[in-house]
Amino acid sequence: MPDVIQERAGVPVLMCDPAGPPVATEQDALDLIGAAFAGAEVVAVPTSRLDPSFFSLGTRFAGEIMQKFVNYRIRLVVVGDISRHLAASSALRALVDESNRSGHVWFVDDLDALDARLVAYRT
Repeated sequence: MPDVIQERAGVPVLMCDPAGPPVATEQDALDLIGAAFAGAEVVAVPTSRLDPSFFSLGTRFAGEIMQKFVNYRIRLVVVGDISRHLAASSALRALVDESNRSGHVWFVDDLDALDARLVAYRT
């Protein structure tokens, strides 16, 4: 299944296929942002698509990717279980907590949690 734009809770979301190409470089993130310009406000990326370096903050990859989405005013949502990464890094836990309080980048466990966040966002 290719990446597709779906309306979820009244918000157009680019739903990234879990089996799609990995997001391993800044250009990969820019490609998703470009695809979002077809009408999406949000890009939902499954954790399976993110290079492991995304969860290792010392690489600065997560910060670079997140900043690209903020700069282009496209919301990034990381969808999936990241508990093992959180258990290994207090810095990542802090980043996730801070991100989830903002409106730009969210980390959610599943699509139901994404829908709930989108409903809350719209109200």
